[in-house]
Amino acid sequence: MHGFLVGVLGLALALAWPGPVRAAERVRVTGEIVDTWCAITGIMYGFGTAHHQCAVWCAVGGIPVSIMDDAGNYYMVLRLEGDDRSVAEPRIVSIQTHRVTVDGTLVERDGVKYLLVDEVADDRGIVNLTHEEYGIQPFGE
Repeated sequence: MHGFLVGVLGLALALAWPGPVRAAERVRVTGEIVDTWCAITGIMYGFGTAHHQCAVWCAVGGIPVSIMDDAGNYYMVLRLEGDDRSVAEPRIVSIQTHRVTVDGTLVERDGVKYLLVDEVADDRGIVNLTHEEYGIQPFGE
């Protein structure tokens, strides 16, 4: 049944979005939960404990949340473990800046990786203690 749903999802994305869509595939991703705006734009120091409170505010405000893996790849989270809304979803907000390992379905379009998370397999909490070096953002030292 799951393979059928992944195929339907891939077909739906291909029909809804013009341009190349890579086939959906099952993946396991490990990395830090980040708010996509600050992490990608570099508008603020966007990682770890230095950025935790801002990341929470961004997620609650509707900024997409991503997982940044150790190679610097971003996976935009479209759904987390069956939630019915990814914008300001309480569970995703509660794990901002945590290091997690997730299992889910990856769909790529125009170089953007979208992730539908079926399970958070491991949550190590906040391990990136950047506030010691950078202070608490956006205020800094």
